[in-house]
Amino acid sequence: MRTLAEPAGYEETIKKSRFVCQAARADSPEEAQTFLQAVRDAAATHNCWAYQIDQQYRFSDDGEPGGTAGQPILRAINGHGLQHVIVVVTRYFGGVKLGTGGLVRAYGGVAAECLRRARLVEVPVYRLLQVRMPHDVAARLYHLLAEHGAQKVSESYDSAEVTWLLRVAEPLAGDLELALRNASKGIAKVVALQ
Repeated sequence: MRTLAEPAGYEETIKKSRFVCQAARADSPEEAQTFLQAVRDAAATHNCWAYQIDQQYRFSDDGEPGGTAGQPILRAINGHGLQHVIVVVTRYFGGVKLGTGGLVRAYGGVAAECLRRARLVEVPVYRLLQVRMPHDVAARLYHLLAEHGAQKVSESYDSAEVTWLLRVAEPLAGDLELALRNASKGIAKVVALQ
């Protein structure tokens, strides 16, 4: 997953209106809203924004004509292939109307330039797997965890079985599931939790 390594900012004046863009990583909608509240300027004409967090996204035109601000900001995020990002573009009106096409270009362009200048980072995506098996089978499967770079988050026991909660990099999760099933001859029950 590509995201921002640190908060980023960019400012541009377009036909006498000042557009100030601020972007940050947000790992939940609540974090995105917290950032929005922190950078929102009540003295500005508009505080338009968008975020993309996994399959969740939202945007707001904050009083600009529908589709002229929030959606272009979201397209800038998606155009850079970013996740877990919120972008806020604050406009200080300078007296010259831009028209709908001008607003789309201004909001989308300022957001895209901010993200283009931002320092990005690749963050590995992990999956959680729950594995349930009889006690005698668990001993035969331990070596597979290291081979697939899996981290054991927890291990619990009852009278009949052992349950592991594993954290594994997304690209290796399918291989680990298959290896656990094969090595246990289908006895181990593997469930992906996320």
